[in-house]
Amino acid sequence: MADTQLSAVPSQVHAHTHPMANPGYGKRSAPNQLAPTKQTFAHLPRREAAVAAYIDRLADGSDISVKTLAKVLPYGQCALRTALNHLARTGHLRRGREHLKGSNSARWVTRTWFSRTARDDTWWTAFAGGELREDDPPRPTRSRALILLAALGRTAPSLSLSAAECVALEPLVARWFIRGATDAEVLRALTTGLPDPIHSPAAFTRNRLTNKLPLEAPAPVPATPPALRVLECDTCGTPGRPEALPGGACASCRGEHAPPRGPAALPPSRVHAHAQLARQSARSAR
Repeated sequence: MADTQLSAVPSQVHAHTHPMANPGYGKRSAPNQLAPTKQTFAHLPRREAAVAAYIDRLADGSDISVKTLAKVLPYGQCALRTALNHLARTGHLRRGREHLKGSNSARWVTRTWFSRTARDDTWWTAFAGGELREDDPPRPTRSRALILLAALGRTAPSLSLSAAECVALEPLVARWFIRGATDAEVLRALTTGLPDPIHSPAAFTRNRLTNKLPLEAPAPVPATPPALRVLECDTCGTPGRPEALPGGACASCRGEHAPPRGPAALPPSRVHAHAQLARQSARSAR
């Protein structure tokens, strides 16, 4: 569907002829995106879907500034600015700065990261903090833990679980995987020496997942330090912590105002009056 949204774009405009930005700038594809489908941008309004589909086809390093996009797309700069801000709110785009790794300098460059797959604020926070590597596989629709629990009844019919029970037990299995356990090790811990009968498969599984949880393995030392990134407000460009920029917008651009930091300062006349009263009280005491 997203491809059809570009019917308004002139036929002579092609992604491979789009202008490139200066070296080190321009579009940067976010890691771990899902493969494109006809429904990739179906959740967006028509104009935003058209812009997103066009940017998605551009190579990394392409100039996706408002002025350049206005020269190749049938939208004005104001409309494109609104569309890009909408893409930021829906998790497809973030702007910020990134330190050049290996440059041995304090040089930072402006980045515009684009993700075909919509990301929530938690994902962008992890990305900005360097917690996601370029080679991390995309998260499946169903987690590895949920898939294991759903198939548990095939290995041990007495431990067949409902969908709701699988969802409830999923975090416990995930803890095993975080500590380095394999699927076979989890299955062996759950299915070895089963009593007969098992009155509550969910309670029995929960008990074993809790009591047999392996020791936590030491954290691996990363081969290379993560990239240093700072996200910026997509409207005013103010830098800030990722959690302070939900949807890519700062508090001021969201229409929120910071609470007062304390009582207002007294005017000079009130200060002088208080000082005079204090002096009079001291003289009276003497």
